[in-house]
Amino acid sequence: MPSPLRVIVFPGVQNLPSFAAEVNGFYSSKGLAVQTIFTQSSEQQRDGLADGIYDIAHSAIDNAVSMVDAAGKDVAIVIGLDRGFNKLIVQPEITSYDHLRGKTLGVDAPDTAFALIAYEMLRLKGLNPGDYKVKPIGATRFRLQALKDRTIDFSLLNLPFNLFAQRAGLKVLANPTEVIDEYQSAGAFVRRAWGEQNRDTLARYLAGYIEGLRWSLRPENREAAISLLQTRMDLERDVAEESFDQITDPARGFTKDARISHAGMVAVLKLRARFNSASLDSIPAPEKYLDESYYRAALAALG
Repeated sequence: MPSPLRVIVFPGVQNLPSFAAEVNGFYSSKGLAVQTIFTQSSEQQRDGLADGIYDIAHSAIDNAVSMVDAAGKDVAIVIGLDRGFNKLIVQPEITSYDHLRGKTLGVDAPDTAFALIAYEMLRLKGLNPGDYKVKPIGATRFRLQALKDRTIDFSLLNLPFNLFAQRAGLKVLANPTEVIDEYQSAGAFVRRAWGEQNRDTLARYLAGYIEGLRWSLRPENREAAISLLQTRMDLERDVAEESFDQITDPARGFTKDARISHAGMVAVLKLRARFNSASLDSIPAPEKYLDESYYRAALAALG
């Protein structure tokens, strides 16, 4: 009998490793029945994981840090994936950071990863809290619609939504990598108690996920992977192709075997410390939020 797993994710091309693991049987061959749920917001994802509604969450790992530090939940990050594919998208008449004064920033939630990146980008350009408004909207697809409806003026959007935005006449003002180079963006996290109780199942899941990632990055699978993105996300060919080229870029795309960057984790913790007006000298070590034992077990199983 396959082990059931409930995995909650944000919609986006970052789910390609899981798509590949499903269609190529990497999960089922390891005795897993994976159910993927698309979240409406980071609050739904975090609360659902904490309450045991979901077993594994894939998201910006800052959400896991927030669960530990702000909500007192005992969760652990178990695998990484990328440094982020966001762009700062603005209304077409906005041509500079200075034009953002008095405007409305749309965020998933005010205290989560991409919101903190946006605040930092604005701070470095001379815009402080109070110089702009912040409006919680929810997941990226909702923020894109809010931009189209002009109920917000700017927002950070991930792939493929920043491509949709540009095709709708919205503009890219900046790239977060111009501000933050080494940053651990996406990853997966679990409740520590659940992980301990399901150690073998979690290791098998991560092994299947890594297999899906490896398959996605092999040059000979390019056409099949692009087709998979088209099918699973209902994308036009050019959007799927451009998204694929970005997430598989050797320098800026998915990291090898979804390794967690400890330096990238430090960048996440520094942003959160600044958001909370805490001293950067007092941030905890990344290991406080990690449990890489399942990842090591997965790699060992894959040989």
